[in-house]
Parts: sequence; C-alpha cells; structure tokens
Amino acid sequence: MDIRTNKKKQLRLLAVILAVVLILGVCTAVIVLKGQAEADDIVILYTNDVHCAVDKDIGYAGLAAYRQWCEKGTPYVTLVDCGDSLQGDVIGAVSNGEYPAELMSRAGYDFAVLGNHEFDYGMEQLDRLMEISGAQYLGCNISYTGEDEAAFLSRLLPYKIVSYGKVKVAFIGVSTPESIVKSVPAYFCDDSGNYVYDFCGESGEELYGRVQENVDACVKEGADHVVVLAHLGTDESSSPFTSLELIANTRGIDAVLDGHSHTVIPCDIVKNADGENVLLSSTGTGLSNIGRLTITASGNIQTGLIGTYPETDSEMAGCIESMEERFDAELTKTVGVSETALTTASDSGMRLVRNRETNLGDFCADAYRAVSGADIALVNGGGIRADISAGEITYGDILSVHPYGNTLCVAKATGQEILDALEMASRSCLPNADDGENAVGENGGFLQVSGLRYTVDTSVESTVETDEQGNFLSCGDNRRVRDVMVLEDDGSYTELAPDKVYTVASHNYLIKQGGDGLIMFMDNELTVDEGMIDYEILMTYLTDELNGTVGDEYALPQGRIEIK
Repeated sequence: MDIRTNKKKQLRLLAVILAVVLILGVCTAVIVLKGQAEADDIVILYTNDVHCAVDKDIGYAGLAAYRQWCEKGTPYVTLVDCGDSLQGDVIGAVSNGEYPAELMSRAGYDFAVLGNHEFDYGMEQLDRLMEISGAQYLGCNISYTGEDEAAFLSRLLPYKIVSYGKVKVAFIGVSTPESIVKSVPAYFCDDSGNYVYDFCGESGEELYGRVQENVDACVKEGADHVVVLAHLGTDESSSPFTSLELIANTRGIDAVLDGHSHTVIPCDIVKNADGENVLLSSTGTGLSNIGRLTITASGNIQTGLIGTYPETDSEMAGCIESMEERFDAELTKTVGVSETALTTASDSGMRLVRNRETNLGDFCADAYRAVSGADIALVNGGGIRADISAGEITYGDILSVHPYGNTLCVAKATGQEILDALEMASRSCLPNADDGENAVGENGGFLQVSGLRYTVDTSVESTVETDEQGNFLSCGDNRRVRDVMVLEDDGSYTELAPDKVYTVASHNYLIKQGGDGLIMFMDNELTVDEGMIDYEILMTYLTDELNGTVGDEYALPQGRIEIK
C-alpha cells in the first residue's frame, strides 16, 4: 500500500472521528490544543482576510507568540496567509499597504496568496508589497498577456513543495477570478482598455482544470500531501469559483485553507470528484482566529481554530506601537460629532450595507451628491468599511469608513444607464429583513444612493447578463427595479426618464474603472475627473454642509430603497 492510499484511509477515519466530536459538541480547536505538537508533527498556521487588523483580537503580536509556542514542540512550523491582508483599515491606507506588509515580514510568513484587495494599490505597488512581506506568494491561475513586463508576477510561483523530514507537503495558491471586478478593473487592463490579466475566469471548468494540473504535477514530484491556499470563499454569489466547487471538481487535494468570504470554518469535510474527503477551513476575518492544520507523523490531518491566545510577542508589539505612533496624532483629531450611530452591519455581523439601505450608506451617498452638486450619487456598499459611533468623530473614523483613497468623479449619464446600474446592483437582492436562516446575502456592488427613490421587486427573477469577468452586458425587459424617482431641487420626486441625461457622482472605482462590473459609465463624459479623495468628501460634507454634526435625520435609513 503506497503512502497516498494509506493517507486517504486515514482521512476517512479522521472524518468519522470529527463527526463524533461534532456530535459531542466539542470544537475541533480543542483537539488541536490538547498539547504542543509532537516532535515530528507538521503544523501549518493560517490566516485570511486580516484586512489590516494588526492589533485587534489576537493580533500579529499574539500570532507571533503562538508560532513560537508551536515551535517549542516541533521544528516543522509553517505560517501562511490566504489573501486580503494588506488593505482594509487606516494602517494600510496611510502607508499604501507597506506597514502591514512589514508586519507580515516580522511575523515570518512563509507563503501567501493574492486576495482581490492585494491589487487595490496598483500593480507597481503590489510588487513592492510582495517584496516587503518576505513571503513567497503562490498563484497557479494568474497569467499575463500584455507586452510590458508584469513585475509582481516574477515573484509568483504556482506551487511550492516543502520537505519536512521525509514527508513532502505541496502548497498550491489559487486567487479568485473575481479579483478583476472586486478590486480595480482598470488595473488589469492595458492602456487601450484591454484585459491583460487572466485568473482562469472564463468558466469553473477552466479554473478546476488549472488547479488539477498543478495538483497532478505536485504528486508527480513526490508530494505526500497537497494543501491548497485559496482566496475563493463559499458565497453562492461567487459561483462557480467557490472553494466548495473547486473541491467537488478536483481530486488529490487533502485540505483547502480558504479566504474571501470571511467565513468561520473550523473544519468542514467536503467530498471531492472521487467521493473522497477533503478538509476545508477558514478563519473568518481580522485576527479573531488563527487557523492550525496539523499533519501527524502517522499521516492524520486535522484543522481547527484558535480563538484566543493570552501571550504576545514583545518585539512585534513594540513594532506595531511604533508604527501607530507615526500617525496617531492626525488620526485622533476630532473633526465632528454624531448624534446617532451610523452602521454598516447588524448585531450578528451581517454587512447590511451590502444588501439594503443603511443610515451610513445614506450619509456617504449624500456626501458625494452634496459636495459634487450632482443630481444623483451612487456608492457601492463594499466600499463602506466601518461604522461611525455616536459621539465624537475623528479623522481616523472617517478614514476607516473610506480607506481606499478613491477619488471623486461625476459623469453625465442617461436615465437608462442609471436603470441598468441599479438593476445590476440589485440582481442578488432577497426580501428578508432579518438575519435569520433565510437572510439576505451580501453583494459588495449593492448601491447606496442619494437623489433617488425606488423599489426592488424580488419576485422578479434577475435577467442581468454579464461577461466572463463579471461585467454588465445586458438586461431583459422584465426588471426587478421599478418606480425609480429622482429628487428635484424643491424636494419633490419625478419619474426618472430613460432618455434624459443626469449627472451622477461616485468615485473613480465605479465611474472610470467599472468596479463591481458596473461598466456602464466608463466611456461617459466626466464633469469631475478624479477630484477630492473619498474620505475628504465625507469630512467636507460633515464640516461644511452639516456644520460638524450628524443629526437625528440619519438615525434611521431614509426610505430610499424598498426591497419587496
């Protein structure tokens, strides 16, 4: 019996053990933490979707300390990241990702994959960030067809096989094909607007086939175990590129460590194309959990999550403190006050700003319309990243809401283009208003609006068609979005006219770069072309239009979007 056959039988046995554990109500993390690793155990620590949460929850100081603790039990400890680590909070915004990349280097990351938000700083800066991080980035499904050299790709390997004593473990990287529409689409194009980067996004079969080719190559090179580091996620809206679908359509993978959907998965068992068990795990978001995959000397594999760790590494903690001191004085400056809490999410953590109107969404969209003087403002929910608490508002609070550094654009657009944008943004809406079993899913392209009022009829099946990159192509006559009304200067509403030209304010990500597949404005005439930075728009609205106070008019969503 060869090693791989024996390993698969052990995996089946592990599945039974894990099932019993779950029945008994014991978290898989408890199994992992009964004691330090044995001398010959292979320990793979993993993170995903850190989004610059460098000192929150466990933080990098706790991660560094936990790694050191693991290394006391075994010399075979590897640290990996599954994408979206360098963007998402102030420390990334003020340094173009360099501060968190430096902390990744200090934490000693061995491997990482590119999440869609690693591309947010542009390809030239991405190359620098990959160098600073010190990690070997892996990506088997990213290719380039342009004429100029793509520097960051020279740092990318499809996979890497590591020898731990006599055992070989292959690490394969997979980045989501959604990267093009969930970062800055223009970054993936040449000067003529042609896409020159490809993520095997033409079909699920193309992605599965590319990954299978790399799995087969690793096995041929003698890998005893294959671990996929993925930034794919499990959201249905990401189909056919989810980690679940990847597993179901491939063979030979032992475990998939995943990111992108911010899902907390201690250990799921998913059947592959041969009906064999594959372990799937994801840590959620931030550093609220550390993942740990253990391969024992006998070949058993188990995963689990560490939710707290009491120790911190003093050197790492000092480094984080030093970084924060560089910009704390500016970030803590008070710029206004809010009489109500402005929120992105529900108490359960669902990011409501991505599936329905919220009071913070109203505030942001109002800021774009007021500062620009446009008829209408559109702000994608995925670009609204943090709450504003009641009380004093600081510069840091505003920057956390809009951390991307996008710039104000105003385009002339027909009513029909606006209708298409609303239809595209509402294609995945569901009617539920709670966070229960049938709650609404999340869509970063859902639009928060100002100057508009309309209804989304979810009894109508979406007829939106997109291209292989997820960009809008067309929509049938039977539309979900109806009763679209435009706010007039006198406070009344009139019906939006498809043939009339309106001015639409947003940011360069949406207007010029077709973010979230909303490409209908990209060729339009601009009346403002990359003006004020996004967080400056919010601060200007707060200080100049609201006289420094967000009042009770924002206590609740203002009834602009009705979802039936």
